[in-house]
Amino acid sequence: MEKKVAILAVNPVNGYGLFQYLEAFFENGISYKVFAVADTKEIKSNSGITIITDDIIKNLKGHTDDYDALVFSCGDAVPVFQQNADKSYNIDLLKVVKEFHKKGKIMIGHCAAALIFEISGINDNNKLAIHPLAKAAIQKGIATDEKAVIDGNFYTAQSENTLNALIPSVIKALK
Repeated sequence: MEKKVAILAVNPVNGYGLFQYLEAFFENGISYKVFAVADTKEIKSNSGITIITDDIIKNLKGHTDDYDALVFSCGDAVPVFQQNADKSYNIDLLKVVKEFHKKGKIMIGHCAAALIFEISGINDNNKLAIHPLAKAAIQKGIATDEKAVIDGNFYTAQSENTLNALIPSVIKALK
């Protein structure tokens, strides 16, 4: 049975991280759909490149059963999230993350993904890789200095520069 992945791309997204996931899934025949954590499908990369996603986060709510995994593709997630926490797309982001976790889906992410898992309330004593600058913000989980960590259904990498340590395990879990 073919696995399908929902990828969340914040605005601005780290293009290097996002495209590592996209290439790995494409090259391994894993179906995916990219959802902008925004009000529009048009987002930017950290370097200013315009990206048109498949859909927006609002339309992912209630469709958890259509996917086997959720990827949080980081960018300037923490400061942008903090500045826009009350926006409907960020409220939808937290709802979607909770929905996927409640259904026992594979939760994948890098950089500040562990922090989004923490903010959404799904991180409970899980060992997680996280960007060193965000490590202190993890209170319920166990933030590590490891390049990549797998703990239960959580697959996390410290940054886009350590995704190469995580992606082979992600592909194996999705095949």
